[in-house]
Amino acid sequence: MSSSRSVNRALLAWIAGFLALGGIASAFLFNAVRGAVREFETFQIINPPRQPTGTPNPASLPVWTGVERVTILLLGIDEREVEEGPWRTDTLILLTLDPATKTAGMLSIPRDLWVPIPGYDLEGKINTAHFIGDAQGYPGGGPALAMNTVQYNFGIPVQYYVRLNFTGFEKIIDLIGGVNICVPQAIDDPEYPDSGVGYEPLHIDAGCQPMDGRLALKYARTRHTELGDFDRAHRQQQVILAVRDKVTQSEMLPALIGQAGNLIQTLGDSVRTNLTLDQLMALAGLASKIDLKNIQSLVIEPGMTLSYLAPTDPPQSVLIPIRDEIRQLRDRFLNSGGSSLPEGADDATRLQAEAAVIRVENGTQTIGLAARSTDFLAAQGFTIASFGDAFDGSNAHTATIIFDYGNKPFTASKLAEALNLPPTAIRATGGAVDSIDIRVVLGSDFAATLGAQLMLTPVATGTQTPAPRPTP
Repeated sequence: MSSSRSVNRALLAWIAGFLALGGIASAFLFNAVRGAVREFETFQIINPPRQPTGTPNPASLPVWTGVERVTILLLGIDEREVEEGPWRTDTLILLTLDPATKTAGMLSIPRDLWVPIPGYDLEGKINTAHFIGDAQGYPGGGPALAMNTVQYNFGIPVQYYVRLNFTGFEKIIDLIGGVNICVPQAIDDPEYPDSGVGYEPLHIDAGCQPMDGRLALKYARTRHTELGDFDRAHRQQQVILAVRDKVTQSEMLPALIGQAGNLIQTLGDSVRTNLTLDQLMALAGLASKIDLKNIQSLVIEPGMTLSYLAPTDPPQSVLIPIRDEIRQLRDRFLNSGGSSLPEGADDATRLQAEAAVIRVENGTQTIGLAARSTDFLAAQGFTIASFGDAFDGSNAHTATIIFDYGNKPFTASKLAEALNLPPTAIRATGGAVDSIDIRVVLGSDFAATLGAQLMLTPVATGTQTPAPRPTP
């Protein structure tokens, strides 16, 4: 009976989580880095207490009555049939839900981030915390040490975890009938690892397409793109949002919960969590009420870290955190709802409140795409400060990206919506660049779809007097 309850909780945990990503000089440098990394712990934990308001509505499922932020650490372990544990975490994603503001966020943490491991006099890659916790008999095992390591280094309280392996990932995707994924650029990975110690070459065409569990796992795991692990983090969040869309749009959650007894044998021991069954059902209900535009998808980007070869034995390629940059991203993660606005404020009011300075750039060879897109966005209510080219004549941009430098989450999400882009097209980085809050770089994916229509169809501005076009 206890085993059945454990797996039942595990299934619901995964669903709720989706709902609701040499020599002396070397030694001297290593010690300097070590000292800098140790200072990383100085992030103050932010989780202001709130007082309960109102009364929960009656429902067939348990209702989440808490008013504090809920944070779950999603752990993907690199468990393979040909190896024995303990295992490192191939994926670390923080999921947060705020019941008071009905907002949520995802924050992907690079597995190679070099941090102190609390309780041990050492620093290491953050993905080793789970391994050490299991290997050294840490109270609560690997998941507990992974949670404490994230909390220690980011100042974010982590109450719960969900841990799954590759098999669990595949089975859950298949249980919901697969997902639809829009692949921004073709992927060719001749060195994608198979289930053993060899390779299983992978090719995925660009474009929107259905994926079963096996292909979705490959899409989420491959690192054979320009930015490696950083690109992979965005793809993992894209898959999470695709699962959320599938479950919520088809009203699948109640049916899955009702069939939990039949799903237990399918999942086996591939998923583990410390959440109770009632907690998971209540969280699932809470997460289903959060609008997609109130979900932030955040990733620790390359500009927030420094690449470094740690003089360990053997040497390791690691990422040193730039604390000021990551602190800004952390604060944004804990403010997933963006700026405080009057309850029920419409889109125009929210856009005006953020007052984002936007620049549109053409990263393709389609002449005039930035100008025409600027007209289109202006007609949608956006204020575009300038436009220009990002294409240097030799390296076109394949995927359209919205760079949010100035913590303008609502504007960024509405831009993605207007341009028919997924939330994962938004890259949140710290600090405005050249007084620009948001920079939209149009890629060939946009030029071939909505952009092609814009180049052929005049932009309707109605009876309003169009605003003066910004200066390129």
